[in-house]
Amino acid sequence: MEILNTIFVAPFIEIASYPTFFFEVLIGGLLTGVMYSLVALGFVLIFKASGVFNFAQGAMVLFAALAFASFLEWGISVWIALPMTLVVMIAVAYLIEKLVLGRLVNQEPIILFMATIGIAYFLDGFGQTIFGAEIKSINIGIPDGTWEIGGMLIPEFDIVAAFVAGLLVIVLAIFFQKTRVGRALRAVADDHQAALSVGIPLTTIWTIVWSVAGIVGLVAGIMWGGKLGVQFSLSLIALKALPVLMIGGFTSVPGAIIGGLIVGAGEKVGEVFWGPAIGGAIEDWFAYVVALIFLLFRPQGLFGEKIIERV
Repeated sequence: MEILNTIFVAPFIEIASYPTFFFEVLIGGLLTGVMYSLVALGFVLIFKASGVFNFAQGAMVLFAALAFASFLEWGISVWIALPMTLVVMIAVAYLIEKLVLGRLVNQEPIILFMATIGIAYFLDGFGQTIFGAEIKSINIGIPDGTWEIGGMLIPEFDIVAAFVAGLLVIVLAIFFQKTRVGRALRAVADDHQAALSVGIPLTTIWTIVWSVAGIVGLVAGIMWGGKLGVQFSLSLIALKALPVLMIGGFTSVPGAIIGGLIVGAGEKVGEVFWGPAIGGAIEDWFAYVVALIFLLFRPQGLFGEKIIERV
């Protein structure tokens, strides 16, 4: 009985007793969730265009962050280093399409998936060979202080990151829904053969979408690199993006944001208020348990497209 009281009653009493602290933790979790969503967006872009899960997205985030941080270390200003890194990521996307994906058109999704695993390990090693494996810092002038709002302390960096992520989502949503290239991307995802038959250049579309995913990876790399430092473990953040995708849906840009908010808020609140009662480490498994529940009862996620196969 005492155990049940500790797990199910005491945390709610604590929340009711310290509502300001609860909302501070909640907002901090939501802002962290937006950072998860930045990584998840890259996965969504590739999946929408090719129908395959891009295991290399985490490596692209790391590679972009390494390149940008290295340019800054070499004395290049932020305003020059940023477009230089954009050019690097677009070049990486072009080479991936020409040397790998372009040779795998109309292959089974599992073959494309395995190819992205190879790309991931190559980018990890190649990036560290060129730019070095030591921890790097990124400072682009984002304030490192805190805002006090209603007695709550909110990091300024997280607020800026949330604003950037929101702006990126709006741009991507318009890109997919309103532009000719965006509609072509969705057509390619639905059926490669049909897209080719109506004159949509598959290889060009894949180059574009990998370039956009590289740009998203750069934004995520700058945000996460500025928060945690640029290091090898940065690519492992992609593992936290997996449950975000499962919750929001692999084909939904807004779903990536909603999934990130659920994961970020849930794990932070759980760790602070329920962690002490069960020994902590809730942040390590919360997202994956929620994702597993979604896989059992709603495998397409909150906003994903339901797949109906006729036999």
